[in-house]
Amino acid sequence: MYSATRTGENRLDAAYAGKIDQAEMRALLDDLFRKAEGIRDGRMLMRVGDFSLPTLGAVGVELSRFPELFRFIRQFDRVAILVDKAWVRALSRIEGALIPGLEIKAFPLEQEAAAEAWLKGGPSKA
Repeated sequence: MYSATRTGENRLDAAYAGKIDQAEMRALLDDLFRKAEGIRDGRMLMRVGDFSLPTLGAVGVELSRFPELFRFIRQFDRVAILVDKAWVRALSRIEGALIPGLEIKAFPLEQEAAAEAWLKGGPSKA
């Protein structure tokens, strides 16, 4: 299951749960890119429910669209991830350290208010 909603001029909320295959990854990326059109200095809230790692085909789609993914990521300053799996929160910290100009912070699912407050903080890009 995947959904994305543009909730403001510079805000995108997305949710993901379950297993994703090649066709679903293609549709997910098309939807994300379309809904993020025009966002600058954006904020994203990502809710990650119970999920399985994507299939190899889905990873292949992601890798084949890396230039588009990079442009998409550059539209955002901050991404808050709500997830109960501690290893995903740890991975998010690593990912945030590897992407210049993007702050990623993960929160347990029950800390949505803290995630929202963090997203509403001031600009993070220098």
